[in-house]
Amino acid sequence: MSTQPAGDFTAPTDNDILRVEHISKRYGAVTALIDVSLRLERGEVLGLIGDNGAGKSTLIKILCGFQQPTSGRIILNGQEVTFTSVTQARSLGIDVVYQDLALINQLTVYHNMFLNREPVRWPLLRNKVMRKQAQEHLDSMGIKTLRSVDVEVASLSGGQRQAIAVARSVFSDAKVLLLDEPLAAMGVKEGAMILDIVREVKERGISVIIIAHNYGQVLEVCDRVNLLQGGKITYDKYASETSVEALTEMVVAEYRKALEERHRAAS
Repeated sequence: MSTQPAGDFTAPTDNDILRVEHISKRYGAVTALIDVSLRLERGEVLGLIGDNGAGKSTLIKILCGFQQPTSGRIILNGQEVTFTSVTQARSLGIDVVYQDLALINQLTVYHNMFLNREPVRWPLLRNKVMRKQAQEHLDSMGIKTLRSVDVEVASLSGGQRQAIAVARSVFSDAKVLLLDEPLAAMGVKEGAMILDIVREVKERGISVIIIAHNYGQVLEVCDRVNLLQGGKITYDKYASETSVEALTEMVVAEYRKALEERHRAAS
């Protein structure tokens, strides 16, 4: 991968679970993505980095069915797909965890784990079954920081909430997991816990795309790193072949270039 010339980052392999080919996204006169191509292998963790406004979150929204691309195509398990909704993408195995997590603060952990798919013995919810299965699933993923699955989500720390949101996606049988800034505002211990959960997800054979700004954490947990600049993927390296310094310098160079262009335009 790393020796391929620019524009040939995404040559398909037999192990690809997801491919994005020449995706663009325009909002009227504004172009968020110009020509994005990337690939994700089965059981791979791909770090997606780039400056604020680079289009990372837009790409994630397209991949999870929340938005549709202006052009380009998405290939999942070798078949071209067109997502019309988040529900459809989820039914095909792609799930997303945003920074706001979509958890219900007033519900318990186990109710959140079963949100919108609660088992019912009419007319009652099967709370005992949900409680038992939620606890077993969290234990199997090594998430042991909770006092009980009976506590309300509102009482949890940011790291614990993130852990529950990721665990819920795994519990829903996701094959591709999209994590939008899962380490934002995390302390050292909580950040380490989330990285351990990502490793556990990978061990289960689930593929992950993770957006993060902390390049040290990206390199610690990711197999490959893609840099999104100017609406395109401009850099694709195995994590072992790059460094925090190299990634930082590329983003800083982009910032300097934009600053120079702004000064020229103003003069």
